[in-house]
Amino acid sequence: VQLQASGGGLVQTGGSLRLSCAAYGQTSRTYTMGWFRQAPGKERSFVAAITWISGDTYYGDSVKGRFTISRDGPKNTVYLQMNSLEPEDTAVYYCAAPSPDTAIRGTSQYEYDYWGQGTQVTVSS
Repeated sequence: VQLQASGGGLVQTGGSLRLSCAAYGQTSRTYTMGWFRQAPGKERSFVAAITWISGDTYYGDSVKGRFTISRDGPKNTVYLQMNSLEPEDTAVYYCAAPSPDTAIRGTSQYEYDYWGQGTQVTVSS
C-alpha cells in the first residue's frame, strides 16, 4: 500500500483546510485509515481514523467538533476536513494504513504499517 497526502498549507486562525490521502496498491483489503500529526519537538499524535466499510469514525480529543474524516471508496481516498483551525494545529500531518486484511481500531500509531510522506499545515495567529 502506498499513500500520497496533499492539501496542506498556510491558513489564518479560524480558517479551514482539507487534506487528502490517496491510497494505491492492495486498497481493497485495507480496513482502516487514519490521520496523525507531529509538531516540532512533540511526539506524533492521533487525529482521526475511519473504518473503510462501515464508515465509523474516531477523533482525538483536541479536534473533536472541528475536524471531519471521510472517505471516497471509488477514489480510494480519505479526506480530513479541518475547520476552526488554531495555531496549536500547526504540524506535519500524516495519513496511515495498516497491513492488508488487518482490522484495527486505529487510534494508535503502532497499529499502522504504511505512512504517507506528510503534508505541512501552518496556522498563523
